[in-house]
Amino acid sequence: MTTPQPSRRAVIRGSGSALPARRVSNAELTETVDTSDAWIVERTGIRFRHIAGEGETTATLATEAAQKALAAAGLEPGQVGLIVLATATPDQTFPATATKVQTALGINDCIAFDVQAVCSGFLYALSVADSMIRGGAADVALVIGAETFSRILDWDDRGTCVLFGDGAGAVVLCAETALDTPDRAGVLSVSLHADGRHNDLLYVDGGPSTTGTVGKLRMKGPEVFKHAVTNLAAVLREVLEKAALTMADVDWVVPHQANRRILDATARKLGMSADRIVVTVDLHANTSAASVPLAFDVAIRDGRIKPGDLVVFEAMGGGFTWGAAAVRL
Repeated sequence: MTTPQPSRRAVIRGSGSALPARRVSNAELTETVDTSDAWIVERTGIRFRHIAGEGETTATLATEAAQKALAAAGLEPGQVGLIVLATATPDQTFPATATKVQTALGINDCIAFDVQAVCSGFLYALSVADSMIRGGAADVALVIGAETFSRILDWDDRGTCVLFGDGAGAVVLCAETALDTPDRAGVLSVSLHADGRHNDLLYVDGGPSTTGTVGKLRMKGPEVFKHAVTNLAAVLREVLEKAALTMADVDWVVPHQANRRILDATARKLGMSADRIVVTVDLHANTSAASVPLAFDVAIRDGRIKPGDLVVFEAMGGGFTWGAAAVRL
């Protein structure tokens, strides 16, 4: 038998989230969009979403989520050595929105940058921060997913504008060195993928080097649905295999909150009980890179997810990109 050896690992020590003040119901949407509450609920499970107003940006939402995560971890901003912010809706083309969060938190110097993998962004950001912590680049990291997707929606396209909302979620990762035992806390494994052949199924029709404009979101929903169910089920199995775990070991799955039908179909494909899946899509709609950390924070704060639980995060987004992470709390 191999004797456990001490190693450096990234452990989640706090979480936080933020939502814009304005909460929009399906009924309110029907006043300006040719749709109905019944149509939206039947096809997506969405009932509400939050829409950013004047003065609310990706950076302000990210900052609020980060402050709450630091408070939950019992840490001060000055202890943060790394900020990785996942977003497809930055405040500016450059500099990175992470540097605006850094300044708002009162941090004068730390590593700070954005990553862009759309709805999978938080998984990509978590993987980067985990690798940098394991490598010794930082001892405390903020990993944030934040979006203001309402600003890139075509409000005349009823097939997409009803699906998305704004928000932010954040976690604090801390480096800990201890023996590698089965019940040890930390990020256990991460699996990431991308396949750019599917660009035209989910994309924004603009950009600085092509149109010189921000552009609007475009999506072919049925095709995205098929890929999502297949890819999410496969990557969840993959990340558990990398960590030498099985579905029976998993306490909670925190998936990307895109569509209730995708969540249900993925659970059936995996043979999972629906009561082991955290669902917030009804309250927040699809908040892209924010959806996984936002749902995680909700489940932490309402007491569902507890210390010692094994949690799997998973997401798929435009690109396509997709990924999963197994984390022991």
